[in-house]
Amino acid sequence: MYSKYIFRQLYSQTNNLNIFFKRCLSTNYGLVYEQYGNPLEVLKKCDISDKTNRSLKTTEVLLAYKASPINPADINTIQGVYAIKPIFPAIGGNEGVAQVVEIGSQVKNLKVGDHVIPSTSSSGTWRTYAILEDKDLILIDKEIDLLMASQLTVNPCTAYRMLKDFVNLNKGDTVVQNGANSAVGVYAIQLAKEWQINTVNVVRDRPDFTELKQRLLSLGATYVITEEELRQKDVMEEIWKSIPKPKLALNCIGGKNATDCMRHLDHKGVMVTYGGMSKQPLIIPTGAPIFKDNRFFGFWMTRWYRDNSGNNERHVMMKNICDLIRDNKLEPPKSVAINLDDYKEAIEKSMAGYSNTKYVFTMN
Repeated sequence: MYSKYIFRQLYSQTNNLNIFFKRCLSTNYGLVYEQYGNPLEVLKKCDISDKTNRSLKTTEVLLAYKASPINPADINTIQGVYAIKPIFPAIGGNEGVAQVVEIGSQVKNLKVGDHVIPSTSSSGTWRTYAILEDKDLILIDKEIDLLMASQLTVNPCTAYRMLKDFVNLNKGDTVVQNGANSAVGVYAIQLAKEWQINTVNVVRDRPDFTELKQRLLSLGATYVITEEELRQKDVMEEIWKSIPKPKLALNCIGGKNATDCMRHLDHKGVMVTYGGMSKQPLIIPTGAPIFKDNRFFGFWMTRWYRDNSGNNERHVMMKNICDLIRDNKLEPPKSVAINLDDYKEAIEKSMAGYSNTKYVFTMN
């Protein structure tokens, strides 16, 4: 129950009576954990209204989250095996879309009703309400579907930056990537198609390979091959007869597959590693950096946001991506909405890699 003082303080700084009552009467729920461990065991749905039942500072924004996905990094963070180590008690999730409910007196670039996404990592998006600084928010097109909007911060931006930042790719150039059916891989295929760049896409052999191949080709892939075909000289020679050898390789697998990819890099070609799904080390042949002048980099989207927090490029990137989505030129991976109340079901299916489906929390 609010004291009379708190009611007066909130009301004095809230011009809209509806917003005032919404602030006072809505309970803020979040998925909270106080120690590392199995997400199914350590995550609890808790009342965290104390985090938002206060007046806003001049540059702060009150948000109502609409949707937030479950990413592998979210699971790893809760397990304690990710690079980010939160302060306990912590709220799960680092990606999502929210609607602006109220703004501080000095906020100029946002208004009530706008849709925004947080550009800071570990902002705790598995909750119903949050207060963030306006500088940590990116305005997005309200026409973007909420499930897709909730996934804008990580996967499409990772693909975008890796294609833009490491090699000057021109029309007709080639990129090779492993894990091509991953969320980042699917976005890389579509962005490359839009920019008229060839892609050679490597996936594991599987019973439904033909179906997967047709799916990736329909999105704009130039070639789709298995890891075994990547090692076959005659298969690859036929490909290099029709398109140039790759200037860029995108690696999310590591191990032998990454080495097989880098063997096909052109002189002065670059490999960018953004994951290690095989849990095997990245092995670079001695001749690659010496005789072919190949270069090797790592990429982490979280670090890019940190390094570019005051850079307008993040807004330019998001506008470009949203424009492509609005024009039906970018298609997301399969997504399923699950209410925040059913978080255990969603977490369990996500940890099991259930049908390569992305599960997205939706908040009432």
